[in-house]
Amino acid sequence: MKRRNILKAGIAGAAAGALAAPAIVGAAESFRWRMTTSFPPGLPFYQSGPGSAEWIVKSIDEATNGRLKIKLFAAGELVKWNGGFDAVTGGTVEMNSAVAYYWSGKVPALQYFGTVPFGMTFQGQNAWYYHGGGLELWNEIYNDFGVIGMPCGNSGVQMTGWFKKPVNSLADFKGLKMRIPGLGGKIYKSIGVNVKSLGGGDIFPALERGVIDAAEWVGPVQDRRLGLHKAAKYYYNTGWHEPSTTTELLINKKAFNALPKDIQAIVRHVAAAANIIAHTSAEALNGDALEDLVKNHGVKVLSLSTEVIEELRKKTAEILEAGAAADPVTRKVHDSFMSFKTKHDKWANTSSRQFAVRVRGG
Repeated sequence: MKRRNILKAGIAGAAAGALAAPAIVGAAESFRWRMTTSFPPGLPFYQSGPGSAEWIVKSIDEATNGRLKIKLFAAGELVKWNGGFDAVTGGTVEMNSAVAYYWSGKVPALQYFGTVPFGMTFQGQNAWYYHGGGLELWNEIYNDFGVIGMPCGNSGVQMTGWFKKPVNSLADFKGLKMRIPGLGGKIYKSIGVNVKSLGGGDIFPALERGVIDAAEWVGPVQDRRLGLHKAAKYYYNTGWHEPSTTTELLINKKAFNALPKDIQAIVRHVAAAANIIAHTSAEALNGDALEDLVKNHGVKVLSLSTEVIEELRKKTAEILEAGAAADPVTRKVHDSFMSFKTKHDKWANTSSRQFAVRVRGG
């Protein structure tokens, strides 16, 4: 009888355990977030494709087994293309994807976490973020706004942009109406360009109608998607203004801190993975896109003259130093960036640049 009672108790205990286990798993807390971006729907690299906002949302969903689901909104679907910062800081949404220089009107130093004219390439920029104190400075600034920032993509060297007419000298830039954001716009303004600020979806109609004479966006894959080659045929290179443009994942700090530690880690790792995957997708696809633009759409690829480049280089140094002198936060970030650049340039000049010029013949 005792043995029967013990057996019954064991079976009952096992049954109770079996019923309890799913209840514990089912009780795992889940989260529902919203994410906006500054980019048009379907835009390669930024909104769709490897490493994009869509990729980030899907990867977080899969890695958390559905515990963190994020509803994605492209520019204009929930907030304007330049409304993401306020939406995240105000708690309207939990996340936004853009470029940090869009918010430089709030904090000028944020320019450095987008890109720096005549700055570092993808390798150097990311080395500064992850190993040179750049990421810590980024979030030191954002702490006052109750948000967290991290890299989640990088376009690499961008194209100078699309022009309706050739620009052969400095005189050709006087009075030119051009869409270009960030420090690049400020520097162009110093040589007489009439700088305009437009979201991605507004560039083509403005260029087509002659509201602007020129426009900078990203590179062949993204520019072709916007149809910019239908409005202008002169496509200039050098990438002086954006040698390495970082896409930012901006997260509401209160919402992030409410996540379990494992989900926080997943978000950080997915962003870091997107940073690499988005960049390599651009490197893989831009060559074919550029060839298509030239062969099938009559685009002429040209380079800015040495005269123009050297004047832009001079103005860049003046404007960066003036910005640093006017603001202690910018000074701190500027000095960190330039100090790291000096060290990294010594290695880059010995390694990758020597390979490009002497070995590859580029």
